[in-house]
Amino acid sequence: MPTPHPELTTEQIEALGRELDELRNRVVASLGERDAEYIRRVIRAQRGLEVGGRALLEVGWLPPAWLAGVTALSLSKILDNMEIGHNVMHGQYDWMKDPALDSKRFEWDTACPGDQWRHSHNYMHHTHTNVLGLDRDIGYGVLRMSEDQSWRPRDLGNPVYAALLALLFEWGVAVHDLEVERIQAGEISLGDKGDVLRAVWRKGRRQVLKDYLLFPLLAGPGAPFTLTGNLTANVARNLWSFMIIFCGHFPEGTHEFSLEEVEGETRGGWYLRQMLGSANLTGGSLFHLLSGNLSHQIEHHLFPDIPAHRYAEIALEVREICERYRLPYNAGPLRKQFGSVVRKIFKLALPGSGDSGQDAELTAATGLAEPVAAAA
Repeated sequence: MPTPHPELTTEQIEALGRELDELRNRVVASLGERDAEYIRRVIRAQRGLEVGGRALLEVGWLPPAWLAGVTALSLSKILDNMEIGHNVMHGQYDWMKDPALDSKRFEWDTACPGDQWRHSHNYMHHTHTNVLGLDRDIGYGVLRMSEDQSWRPRDLGNPVYAALLALLFEWGVAVHDLEVERIQAGEISLGDKGDVLRAVWRKGRRQVLKDYLLFPLLAGPGAPFTLTGNLTANVARNLWSFMIIFCGHFPEGTHEFSLEEVEGETRGGWYLRQMLGSANLTGGSLFHLLSGNLSHQIEHHLFPDIPAHRYAEIALEVREICERYRLPYNAGPLRKQFGSVVRKIFKLALPGSGDSGQDAELTAATGLAEPVAAAA
């Protein structure tokens, strides 16, 4: 159930937007060498973990070496996916003018092609966050994750689908742009998605050959240990990414929105929707790093193109703004937030759990396309 909050007037929504714009401008003006050195340091750490992990797996017949190799490679893949790939492709470091950190050309170590992710995530999700019928990240076309989504008999499998999606998360993200639900509904055909299929095939094939053929062959007699190590590291990265991302969008208290509610939305209204539709995770600095700072999902949705390591300091001011406007600031530890996500997955598998009529109390203002494009 969404957390209730006072209904803001149009004037309050616009004042909220101006405050958040001013906060964003202050942070952008302060970007400099410490931000550049931060991302370079993270990249060095990620590369060191990958080299060390793969070297240890070469002697993986020794149990301590296999375990250490899997741990290092898992951490490397998590950093590459969360703190480097996700954030670089959001344009957080475009201001550096470093070709290796160019958001439009960056490619990551996961099955989803960068160009498709930039469309399905950067544009579709961040523009239409939690808008039913527009944001396909609500359930990824597989799960029922909102009470306002009509129940179907297939939803009884919600927990099974969620478990499979978690284990295979990189592949779920890779095929996201296929819009399988629209193909099943007859709105489009598989042939309409030929370019998407070819891109996924090319990228996915490279990933499979690299982790499950090339590196195992290089290990010689230790090939089975390297293969199982790579598989374990990929599954660990998938499970971690699934948990962090679902905890940022679907725990108890987050809001979904109808098309009617966002019609004519201003920039201030867009900011309000991001705050109500996102949730944070509490934890220490290492936890925030490994989450790609998506533990600060509220701040990320407000400012997706600001370097994510800045979110912790921004969060203090964002929380204060929420308190002043009497808006919820949804935050909690991983066990609490993920527990509520799991409960929601099971609850929404059952008939009679929807049609609550409790939509978010967003008062829409005017002018959607231009402000949203600028913020995304």
